[in-house]
Amino acid sequence: MARLAQTAGLTDVQQEILSTVRDFVDKEIIPVATQLEHKDEYPTQIVEGLKELGLFGLMIPEEYGGLGESLLTYALCVEEIARGWMSVSGIINTHFIVAYMLKQHGTQEQKDTFLPRMALGEVRGAFSMSEPALGSDVSAITSKGVKDGDEYVLNGQKMWLTNGGTSSLVAVLCRSDEGHPEGTAPHKSMTTFLVEKEPGFGEVRPGLTIPGKIDKMGYKGVDTTELVMDGLRIPANRVLGGVTGRGFYQMMDGVEVGRVNVAARGCGVAQRAFELGVSYAQQRHTFGKPIAQHQAIQFKLAEMATKVEAAHAMMVNAARKKDSGERNDLEAGMAKYLASEYCKEVVEDAFRIHGGYGFSKEYEIERLYREAPMLLIGEGTAEIQKMIIGRRLLEEYRFQG
Repeated sequence: MARLAQTAGLTDVQQEILSTVRDFVDKEIIPVATQLEHKDEYPTQIVEGLKELGLFGLMIPEEYGGLGESLLTYALCVEEIARGWMSVSGIINTHFIVAYMLKQHGTQEQKDTFLPRMALGEVRGAFSMSEPALGSDVSAITSKGVKDGDEYVLNGQKMWLTNGGTSSLVAVLCRSDEGHPEGTAPHKSMTTFLVEKEPGFGEVRPGLTIPGKIDKMGYKGVDTTELVMDGLRIPANRVLGGVTGRGFYQMMDGVEVGRVNVAARGCGVAQRAFELGVSYAQQRHTFGKPIAQHQAIQFKLAEMATKVEAAHAMMVNAARKKDSGERNDLEAGMAKYLASEYCKEVVEDAFRIHGGYGFSKEYEIERLYREAPMLLIGEGTAEIQKMIIGRRLLEEYRFQG
């Protein structure tokens, strides 16, 4: 859309990047997205195109071969990509979070080893917090890393790994009691381990198994897997930052920017749903005129467009706050919460505008209708966002009685 979700104050470079990405989305993603999604086929050709555009290194500093762009630029690119196919933005997001965590928290050796190859897309990242029994309760993690000489031995089962099969570097959060006395708060005895592996499924290195893809309602194409560690040995220099006990904070920093990403995805999917709805409403005729001329449909379009605009504004605000170096967990939580909820509502309204045809797999809105629910739970459920927002508001507005 030429009118909705515009961003003021962008530089010429940012505008050029976004124009290039939008052109790529229109020509290379939208025409094939539904076909690939129905086959649950990994978008290899699209990913190769994104590598050529340099998007895998968009926020990696120039000294490591990246473009050194801001979180705002990245989020706006994600918005465009999700408008084409949300699964592709997921492939980029998990890679980006690992690169961001390395840039912010890695040792110099870790940065030098991984970031140049990540900028080229030769090493692709995934990160792993969740486990089968814990959901949003990160403090309940049971996977464990135990030091054994110059190595750590990792055991446990992880869940919901985006890029689990196609990645070659996984940031894995485990418990590590070494150096932390009994009674230490759970979040202070967690460590992020950088696990290198071969892409693929099955036993991808001794002690590490990536079972087959999880069959999902939507968000297809991208591989979502489990990760099973059974006596997995990794060298001690693959502890992120070189010090144990900091894993929870490192992961939360990554998830915070990930929430801006999920908000951007919600904005992109909502934009596409609006485009489909407003276009179909002008082509479909009932009672002798296009349904767009019926007041009931105009009301829907007005509500949809307003939600698209509001979600975009909150997402941009959260990204700019993070770029400024300020704490942005409140803004990121609000943006993720609003954008994902509004995305679901805009997609459903576009689905309703399509009537019975929206239920047909021949129409793109059917795919969006299955994809939108993932945003309601990805990077923290709505309830988790509300907890974050509520606690931060109480900090800001503490009663001085």
